[in-house]
Amino acid sequence: MQDTQNSKPTLPYPSASANLIAECEGAIGWLTFSRPVRMNAVSVEMWAAIPDLMSRFEADRDVKVIVLRGAGGKAFVAGADISQFDQERAARKPAQRYEQANKRAYRAIAGVSKPTIAMIEGYCMGGGLAIALSCDLRFAAEGATFAIPAARLGIGYPPEGVRQLLNVIGPAFTKELLFTGRQFDCLEAYDMGLINRHLPHGLLEPYTRDIVKMLAANAPLSIQAAKKTIDAITDEPQSYDRAAIDTLIMDCLASEDYAEGRRAFMEKRVPKFTGR
Repeated sequence: MQDTQNSKPTLPYPSASANLIAECEGAIGWLTFSRPVRMNAVSVEMWAAIPDLMSRFEADRDVKVIVLRGAGGKAFVAGADISQFDQERAARKPAQRYEQANKRAYRAIAGVSKPTIAMIEGYCMGGGLAIALSCDLRFAAEGATFAIPAARLGIGYPPEGVRQLLNVIGPAFTKELLFTGRQFDCLEAYDMGLINRHLPHGLLEPYTRDIVKMLAANAPLSIQAAKKTIDAITDEPQSYDRAAIDTLIMDCLASEDYAEGRRAFMEKRVPKFTGR
């Protein structure tokens, strides 16, 4: 298999926030939360910058998978920047603007058509856990910890965040997470289905890169159709747009990639998909 990660040099994207680093490395779009002195807590400027960077990854044909990570090794994202709460969340109108910025960021991550992976080390708390839940897959290193401390701060958790949790871990664990506000370790998170994999520290990035290679070698239209179908059925199990899903499936059947997949199978070789 072609080494999709090392075929091209790492190329940075411009960012509106110095604490968000976006780069293209072969098939990987890396989005790094880089405020290690604050455990990568997300500032207002960082929330606002996320949608544009996700749009850039979406438009970059070289990027097949987007990986979100935290700098410094001690935290993925330790939550929203609490030091800004007195200014941004103390009154109703500023709080509403703040929540809208958060929602736009979460929706930008969840709405991108390409697979997204949260590569989690250390603390993954509050808004950081919501960011991870906006991704398709979550891989964590041993020692990672997870919590939503809303009940310890007097914050009402928004319906979109509750729906994310319900879709991933169900009502019983969602209630435990939100009612207690306590920290859950990596094994507890895995047992409740909050993360897909837990790995020894030194294996987290190699494992993530191996998964990226696997995904990058598969047909992009097939992956996109699967992602949109899963999300549609999960969000609206009784009333999802069946016609739109059928169109995605027919688009796959009419694609050049489907023809290439059949030829490669008959010729006993690795297919070369182009996303068309």
